Amino acid sequence: MGIAPHDTVTAAGPLTVAITRRVAPEDELLMLAWVHAGTSMAERFDGFLGAGWVRSGVADWHMLYRFASRGHLEAWERSPERIRWLRSAADLVEHGRTEYRTGIEGWFDEPASRSVEEAGGAVQAAPPRWKQASVIWLAFFPTSLALTYLLMPFADGWPPALRVLVTTLVATPWMTYVFLPFVTRLFSRWLSPG
Repeated sequence: MGIAPHDTVTAAGPLTVAITRRVAPEDELLMLAWVHAGTSMAERFDGFLGAGWVRSGVADWHMLYRFASRGHLEAWERSPERIRWLRSAADLVEHGRTEYRTGIEGWFDEPASRSVEEAGGAVQAAPPRWKQASVIWLAFFPTSLALTYLLMPFADGWPPALRVLVTTLVATPWMTYVFLPFVTRLFSRWLSPG
């Protein structure tokens, strides 16, 4: 049920762990309490940057937590508190997969569209940051250009801060849910050859 070793992840800087767990629908309240208890414990560890979860379908829970460095993450993962916390849900949750993320890879994919580690499998290395930045730019540039021209007739006299606010309010969901997942899939072989 716990996180498998991530010896092949050698990133410097923040690390995010994405975990998929399956829970019976009738155990939703128990699961919520368990998740909140784990987050409350993790918050007390140095380097903790945040956590969150989202449900997909009836039984799948996708959870994320982030630490400032690999050392901070390992201190949490190897702590007696976390080990006891995981054991407390042995009859509640079924572990699906674990993914270690160092950048944007996977953030804009559907949760079930990419499996990096399945029950004892190996961890796939993240694409180089320059490739991640290139793919983001390929989505960001045409989106920014299109919004600039589309808003020009309406936003001509607006203060710059208001124009940027409206542009980002439109661009963020478009990029997150539509365009960046498309561009990431389009360049998937280039991002992660093999």
